[in-house]
Amino acid sequence: MDEIFRALADPTRRHLLDRLKAADGQTLTALEQQLTMTRFGVMKHLKVLEEAHLVVTRKVGREKFHYLNAVPLQEMVDRWIEPITRKPVSPKAMTRAVLDLKSTLEGDNPMTEREKPDFVLETFIRTTPEALWNALTSSELTRKFNIASAAFHGQVAAGERYEYLRPDGSVMLSGEILSAEPFTRLEMTFVPGWGDARPVVSRNVYEIVQQGQLTKLTVLHFGITEAFVGVKQGWAQVIASLKSLLETGEALDFSEGVAA
Repeated sequence: MDEIFRALADPTRRHLLDRLKAADGQTLTALEQQLTMTRFGVMKHLKVLEEAHLVVTRKVGREKFHYLNAVPLQEMVDRWIEPITRKPVSPKAMTRAVLDLKSTLEGDNPMTEREKPDFVLETFIRTTPEALWNALTSSELTRKFNIASAAFHGQVAAGERYEYLRPDGSVMLSGEILSAEPFTRLEMTFVPGWGDARPVVSRNVYEIVQQGQLTKLTVLHFGITEAFVGVKQGWAQVIASLKSLLETGEALDFSEGVAA
């Protein structure tokens, strides 16, 4: 947490985070053009942000893209700010946040290595890859950490269909498993089950890597369009809740104050 406060103390680093919030997935050159300092200076600030896990990078071909990683900020909100400023959340805001959990169509594994994600999130969880995989694919556990208590149902194997069901049994999200490498990688399509408009399809990938006593979870989201309002905030909330569930046994509660 000290690294986060140190990183946020500098106005230039806060400006870099603002630039990434406005347009995620920027190169060093693109960010340099928005600041009145040398390339080396921008690199130094980005290094501090990466060490605080506020920025994560993804290399696609020869390009290296930088992404705002909202999980550490969400954890700060959950710990200090949200408990004393909690306000009722409207059903509309709830729906927008749940858009977060949309993943979807296209691409096999090799394509994702050459394709620039629209969104990248990274966090370290004090758990095992096996326990994390189980949490992502268990009906009982997904119901605990997902917004709207949507629970995963389906076989976790390539080509299989799955659904996220609300407590009343209605379908909130559905899709197809594109690839499943137990305890390592899960890729799926994600199609929303709400609204009158034609569903917008996107795709997300979970990458799981053990690092000592910790497990690194990286979430990649491809195909984000203007229809995905609130998707980034939703991802941060869901993954922060998942992390809390695995480390403490208690998920974070984002439902208080939400109208039925």
